This record gives sequence, structure tokens and C-alpha cells, in this order.
Amino acid sequence: MEYSYNDGDLYYFMDSETYELIPINASELSDNFKFVKENMTCRVLSYKGKVFGVEPPNFVELQVTQTDPGFKGDTATNATKPATLETGAEVKVPLFIDEGEMIQIDTRTGEYMGRA
Repeated sequence: MEYSYNDGDLYYFMDSETYELIPINASELSDNFKFVKENMTCRVLSYKGKVFGVEPPNFVELQVTQTDPGFKGDTATNATKPATLETGAEVKVPLFIDEGEMIQIDTRTGEYMGRA
């Protein structure tokens, strides 16, 4: 199902076949949902019509909206710095990543995978 939008504690997902909007309570979402932005396709897990979880895509590409200035050439130490993504999630990225760059994130671990 495609994530459409949220309204308070309810997150709305659209069934791509029927175009029906299904509200899901925030308590049913996992921690890794913080990497999902509007129009991304997720797996909605349900049993007998009751939703018990939502699985985001394994890998997502998101834009870095805030991070400290980068340092070129300092890649031998594997040092990282915090970066805020367009969804509001915070991850650790290498020092050479700058604001505005698109990066790939593994939603299962919340780790930086590379530039997109």
C-alpha cells in the first residue's frame, strides 16, 4: 500500500487497486517508519482485517536537510557525523556528506549505505 499522509495519530495508506484510504494508528508503526515519506509503497501486515504492523521498503533514498559542513579527504578514519533527513529522521553519515545530497538508507538497521 502507498503511504499518503498523516493526520495527528492516524497515518493513511491507499490501496493501489481500490484507491481506498485506510487509517492506521501510530502505535501500529515501527521505529523504522521514520524513514518513510509520502507516496512510498509499504507492506501493511494484517490478520483477519486487523492491522498489526507496517513494513517500509528495505532501502530508501532521502535528502540530507541538515548536517555540519563536510571535510573532504578525511575518509581513512571512518568518522561519522549526525545528519537530519527530509523525513526528520537522524542518521550517522560520513564526514564528506553535505546538505542537499541524496543518500541511501537501510531502513532495517537505520544505517547509511551510500550516495544515491
